[in-house]
Parts: sequence; C-alpha cells; structure tokens
Amino acid sequence: MTERAVRILVDADACPVKDEIYRVAGRYGLQVFVVSNGWLNVPQTPLIQRIVVEAGPDVADDWIAEQATDRDIVVTADVPLAARCVPKGARVIRPDGRVFDEDAIGEAKAMRDLMTSLRETGVMTTYNASFSKKDRSAFLSALDTQVVKLKRPAMRTVGG
Repeated sequence: MTERAVRILVDADACPVKDEIYRVAGRYGLQVFVVSNGWLNVPQTPLIQRIVVEAGPDVADDWIAEQATDRDIVVTADVPLAARCVPKGARVIRPDGRVFDEDAIGEAKAMRDLMTSLRETGVMTTYNASFSKKDRSAFLSALDTQVVKLKRPAMRTVGG
C-alpha cells in the first residue's frame, strides 16, 4: 500500500505566511490547499489548489477539519480548528511558528476561553501584537521541521 503524500492545508483568510508556505511546498514538492471564504490570488502551479468555500462561520474550518489526516500540516491561528485537527494526527502550526500538539492544545483552549471571558466582562480589551520578522522566521523553521518529520517515514520505506 502506498503512503499518501504530505499535504499542507492553509486556513488562508487571515494567514500572513502564505508566501512562505508556497516556497517550502515548492522546495519539497508538496500539495497545498489554500482554503478561504473568498477568492485569493495564488501562484499558478499544479501544487497549489485554491478552495473557496461558501461564506459563513467556520465553513473553511469545517472543510479543513474534514480533510485533515496524520499526513497533513495545517496552518492556522484558530484554536478551535487546531483542536479538531490535532486528534486526527495532523501537525498544526500557527503563523508565528508555535506548534499545536496534544500537550499544547489544552492550554491554548483554556487561554482562549479565559481571554474571551475577560473581554466579554470588559476586564480587558483585545491586543494583538504585530506580526514580526522573528515570527516569520519561527514559522519557516517549524514548517520545515514538520515537513521533514512527516517525509522521513516515507523515505525509509522507499530506501529499504
């Protein structure tokens, strides 16, 4: 039985690292699915497929969660989407390079719930730090690491 190729599924609407994903995917020959609620410009290559889902809350997330497997890398900052993909074995990376895994997802969900509660009660307002070169670099490193980890078993079976 042939092992399915590694893919990258991108929660693309607000993703600041799409160009980096395209570069890494091209280097490794990986299929990329750019999922959004609206039309986005993507490079014209057979490796990159644009998936436009109907408008609505969580429609793009639903598509990604349904597709995600243990051979996929999901790029998202969305904690609930990550929580749906991690149990399926998908590698989930935030655009700032942090990896959601079984250990980190519980903490991320708790922090998200706490921050939501604090905003709802007016105790705190939302503050999002600007996306930095350091974040971009951390993302590239994390993506490369996850690609290598996922491709390694496939290389062993080919090489003997």
